[in-house]
Amino acid sequence: MTSLSRPRLGGELPRFDGAERMLHWANAILVGVLMATGLVLYLGELSSLVGRRNLVRDIHVAAGLALPLPLLLSLPGRRGKGLRGDLSTLNRFSPDDWRWLRSRGRAKGVRLGKFNPGQKLNAAFVAGAGVVMLASGSIMRFFGPFPLDWRTGATFVHDWTALGLGLAVMGHVWLALADPEAFRSMLTGRVPRWWARSKRPRWYEELTGEPAGSTEAAEGTRAPGP
Repeated sequence: MTSLSRPRLGGELPRFDGAERMLHWANAILVGVLMATGLVLYLGELSSLVGRRNLVRDIHVAAGLALPLPLLLSLPGRRGKGLRGDLSTLNRFSPDDWRWLRSRGRAKGVRLGKFNPGQKLNAAFVAGAGVVMLASGSIMRFFGPFPLDWRTGATFVHDWTALGLGLAVMGHVWLALADPEAFRSMLTGRVPRWWARSKRPRWYEELTGEPAGSTEAAEGTRAPGP
């Protein structure tokens, strides 16, 4: 990246573009609908309280079938350039990423890129679980062509994958709320420079062409709190 193409920004850096943010929140809404309707269908007490089980089931199926659409609509063309770059980044692990994982996030001097290794693993798990959920849910809903043992197995796999996915989503939300600057970037698309230098020094250097310096120095440039 040449100096002419680097972002000339004062206190903030661009992290997510509009297409990426729209994809994130569209997925968040659909996953929220799936979790809520899934709980109603799975728990008899909730099902009796809510009623209209067939309607809840239809909403659950429609949300599940719609889940791949935001991604497919966001990828093509110029608007998907940032997303395609992020997907490539999520699929690569650096030596620093492995150090971070081995130390459970406690290693000093680790130079992370745009995403930390936990986010990369979470993205891989959610993507794989989404495919499993879509396949098993389709067998459960459109069961006519499938033998009984397939339907039984699909129900077992669907239920347990849903549990794992639900825990992953709750963990993701909890960690996002614990890092308000990262959470805000999914709303505004930007992060403070001090956050990028401290939390994602490798990404900071790739984006700006400036040395990030040590973690301690980067923390020292943080804007004072309220």
